[in-house]
Amino acid sequence: MTTRRRFLGIAAVAAGLALLPGGLRAAGVPVRTWRGVALGADSVLQLAHPDPAEADRLIALCLEEVARLERVFSLYRTDSALARLNRDGVLDAPPADLVRLLSEAAAFSRRTDGAFDPTVQPLWQLYAGHFARPGADPAGPPEAVLRAARELVDHRKLRVEPGRVAFAGRGMAVTLNGIAQGYVTDRVSERLRAEGMTDVLVDLGEIRALGHHPSGRPWSVGLADPLVEGRNADRLEIADRAVATSGGYGTPFDPAGRFTHLFDPATGGCAREWLAVTVLAPDATTADALSTALSVAPEARAAVLLDRFPGTAARLTRRDGSVLALRA
Repeated sequence: MTTRRRFLGIAAVAAGLALLPGGLRAAGVPVRTWRGVALGADSVLQLAHPDPAEADRLIALCLEEVARLERVFSLYRTDSALARLNRDGVLDAPPADLVRLLSEAAAFSRRTDGAFDPTVQPLWQLYAGHFARPGADPAGPPEAVLRAARELVDHRKLRVEPGRVAFAGRGMAVTLNGIAQGYVTDRVSERLRAEGMTDVLVDLGEIRALGHHPSGRPWSVGLADPLVEGRNADRLEIADRAVATSGGYGTPFDPAGRFTHLFDPATGGCAREWLAVTVLAPDATTADALSTALSVAPEARAAVLLDRFPGTAARLTRRDGSVLALRA
């Protein structure tokens, strides 16, 4: 008799996280594979299941959920709810998922004293535009231009209500890139749990483990070494936990890698405190948002912020390669 104690691994191209070799295949159980693009990254879905048709159905459910949420959160799709909000400055009758995630983002902003701030999109636009120009000043955008962009960043000026989302200032814009992958990972995990999946590892840029590997051991997740491409710096054993890594090395704007997609909302500058920050948390949304927030926090402040989130821990890699381990 086939039980519903199955397992899924969704392996995506992600900065800092990787499923360790051999972690997806259960002995004697066939693995179905899908390859494509999800959340703007090349992705692979692998599902070990004794029934190939059921495996395909479950993969289709995952893809359906990802596609649905991309239509809400994507910055790359001009028809997404988020893109329309950024374009018009207001969105009436917003999708429930947008209201929910923006509300959660606002809560993380308050609890981290603004270290996490979803309104940093004007900074992305500034740095991306600056370094895309031929002969761009390697020192970065002019101070006056940076100051003007920084004035558009303020999570307190984002108004979120069930029937309406709006900015209090002209020119503001939101990015959910520091939290949406975790949120989507959580939603896919919940969808699979509703289908009776008890031992699940979902990796869509951030990782969430439900239960254990079918062998009974925890799931094994490798942490990429930010200093040596292709090498793992550490391994985590997780069960009923989530893990996310943020590192500026994943998306540099300039050839030297001094300017990246991780911004300090307080200064408008790019985060340079850590090479990489990994957070373990009860859910992927929290892990994603906290890894983003801690990326701009100096050592003493990082410990204070982490203490505000029960059940979390962090691994912060300094620029010399040494590691600070924090447990809340």
